[in-house]
Amino acid sequence: MVPSSQIKIGRRVVDGNIWLARHGVSPPHVPKNGTYDYTVLESEAEVGHAMFNELRTYADQKAGDIVIVLLGGRGAQAMYGIIRDLAQTDEIDPLLARLHVFMQDALAPMRMNNSLSFLSDFERLLGPGFFEKVKSFTPMDAETRDPEGELERYVEKLESFGGIDLFFLGLGPETNAASHLCYIKPGSGAAYNDMAGIIPVSPSILEHHISKFKAGGTNVSAADEAECRNSTYILTLGPAAILGSRRIVQSIVDASTAPAKRASFSRLVETELSDDPDGLARQADENPGLWLRLHSDVRSFVLPDLFSNI
Repeated sequence: MVPSSQIKIGRRVVDGNIWLARHGVSPPHVPKNGTYDYTVLESEAEVGHAMFNELRTYADQKAGDIVIVLLGGRGAQAMYGIIRDLAQTDEIDPLLARLHVFMQDALAPMRMNNSLSFLSDFERLLGPGFFEKVKSFTPMDAETRDPEGELERYVEKLESFGGIDLFFLGLGPETNAASHLCYIKPGSGAAYNDMAGIIPVSPSILEHHISKFKAGGTNVSAADEAECRNSTYILTLGPAAILGSRRIVQSIVDASTAPAKRASFSRLVETELSDDPDGLARQADENPGLWLRLHSDVRSFVLPDLFSNI
């Protein structure tokens, strides 16, 4: 691995998508084709406990601070409920005091206190005790007038803490049974060394975002929804952040309300990966969910309803 001090950030544009790339890193290892391991649990509560146990186990195995990237939407709500309740006691205070917490994406421009922002959702789900006790919390500034500068500063801060320990991820459905991670969209030109990006928003992204927030219990005013629908871009972490994390914890708990995830997950699991780096890059651009297949330590927790039509 190249020391972060030797890694330079460059800018490139692909069909209107702006990517901040890390120069000086090697392409990911092309894996052998094999099964994509996942654990089927019976309830969302069980998934929440499994995710939280991953955090506690990792913390037991590592000394010092821990850098985590939060998952928005439905996937981690049960875990956040567990953490919120414990944060009202002193039971996990030593763990919380070690956490540097980051968001993985944000719709913009949009007020940070809009009920449809990930920041508002995290505040609602995790509660004030969590934010008072963690070592640091870094949101993506969706109100900035300098999105590229904001994103570069965000990446630099993330790198300054030594990189990501735990990256909590879901799986977003796309057309043709493709999928997105964070908001890395199919055809956005994201490459293995892209640490973060600015993605033009589309009506399908906005519809998916709003519907999953409503399904998760968020009370959305007409004004907040109108502002959200006027967003024009997304700040998002990229493949280099995902591949560079030490462990990925994935959860998919909402196939009943987002049934397109069934076909997307099936394609993720069943795709035969190209053994040619260029071919693999094309596959990942067509279906960004496949970046998960290139990581060596993924813990995936899903519900039975993900397979009801597979």
